[in-house]
Amino acid sequence: MAEKENIELYQFNFSTFNEKARWALDYKHVPHRKITLLPGPHMRTMKKLSGQTKTPAISFDGNIVAGSAAIFEELEKRFPEYPLYPSSTEGHQAALAIQTRFDEDFGPRIRRAIIGTLMEDADYFCKMFTSGKSFPVRALYRATFPLAKGLIRKGNGITGQEAIEDGNAALKEALDFVAENTQPSGFLIGDRFSFADVTAAAHLAPVADPPGSTMERPKPLPKSFSAWLDRWSDHPTRKWILGLYDKHRPETSEIR
Repeated sequence: MAEKENIELYQFNFSTFNEKARWALDYKHVPHRKITLLPGPHMRTMKKLSGQTKTPAISFDGNIVAGSAAIFEELEKRFPEYPLYPSSTEGHQAALAIQTRFDEDFGPRIRRAIIGTLMEDADYFCKMFTSGKSFPVRALYRATFPLAKGLIRKGNGITGQEAIEDGNAALKEALDFVAENTQPSGFLIGDRFSFADVTAAAHLAPVADPPGSTMERPKPLPKSFSAWLDRWSDHPTRKWILGLYDKHRPETSEIR
């Protein structure tokens, strides 16, 4: 089925919600194509495609599933091999609760801190999100970025410095949550890797900058973002994130 079906992932580079979807596709070894959009201009494409403006979204032969949680559920139904859902009802419910907390509370708030910090260096921000694009596209996006910047800030709820500081507070809370709830197995639920681990590790990946992964940012980093990373370098959850990426984050199943 995976070889015959035309599967397209509409995504951003370096987005934690999009990393969740990429991780699920790659973990299940599902061949797919990536359609990488640019923050700001993406809104028109996503609205036409899915009736809303957020990424990620997946097209299964033209049938659209939007949102990383819904994508997890659809992939689990279509490709049950290499399961990401815990086998027990209790474990499944606990994993869903963790996903909801990260997707609806921690994730959006953390994203404000990340994007707000990255946007301090417009050249680097544009370089990140246009990686893989042609030179004319990169140049045009950089030239029009001052216009897109307001849309990006508004779309992510960055109303001022207080929103960024709230994102940093959410990040500290999320890192502590993982440190306090990781089981002796090294996982958040029971003794098996699950979508709870994918969700938490993907949302927290920016503080670990996992080498060789789709979340490793271009080097050199801007001074402002390097300083932001240094704030979290000693937190024990950073080691947990890097461990999951090393052991449970497969290479891409993207069809190039």
